[in-house]
Amino acid sequence: MRRGWRQVWLIGLAGLLLSTAGLADEPLTRLEQDGFDHYTLALTWHAGFCSTRSDPPRECRDASLREGVSQGFVLHGLWPSLPERFARQGIDRQRWWQEGCFLEQPRADGSFCRAHPPFDLEEELAVTLNRAMPGRASCLDRYQFAKHAACLDLPEQAYFAMSVRLVDRVNDSAFGAFVALNQGGEVGRNDLIGAFEAAFGEGAGRALRLECRGRGNRTLTEVRIGIAADRLQDFPHGESFVRQERGRCATRVTIATFD
Repeated sequence: MRRGWRQVWLIGLAGLLLSTAGLADEPLTRLEQDGFDHYTLALTWHAGFCSTRSDPPRECRDASLREGVSQGFVLHGLWPSLPERFARQGIDRQRWWQEGCFLEQPRADGSFCRAHPPFDLEEELAVTLNRAMPGRASCLDRYQFAKHAACLDLPEQAYFAMSVRLVDRVNDSAFGAFVALNQGGEVGRNDLIGAFEAAFGEGAGRALRLECRGRGNRTLTEVRIGIAADRLQDFPHGESFVRQERGRCATRVTIATFD
């Protein structure tokens, strides 16, 4: 990251947010992992996702579902890495990434809204999840759980409660503030990585994968963060970060906003 006013501002903002916004508040509840190494926390920049889709889903078309999305990232999913018991069966990471739990429980025919009943979540969590995951309007939550968690003994309530807390911790950080403040404009790809490191510590940028779509891969659609399974409750502190492969974004990145 280029040194100068931007780095000083980011470091200062990171300290302010850490002391006032709750990143160091009560620890996250542990999710017991079922023999896998890490999670990938996938967070969508909703305006960028919607603007680059040729056939946008309901949460993009219905303006009433956009409340609050301009304030930060929304939840795509929390994805466990290849479990050991699948690896012992000869399944590689690419196949697990593509099929997930559908390897054991084949995907039902038809839409997930029809094939899977709604989750019976506590009311407070359901309301919070609606805010954090507008894709629930098209049953993204049911798809994500069925593919990534249903076969791993991850309880629905705990899984989504953890996911929401992780989203909030990113949005309440200096990195989340940097992206939100630059929406409607353009930033350097390396500045995004630098903002992540300023918020979470030197070297943390290796755990960040930036996803872009649109012409020339210039519109930010998603960030993916690698988090150690046995340190999930420590995120974003300590040794919680796990290296991710580099994503596909141009040197300059547009942070889209809804009109």
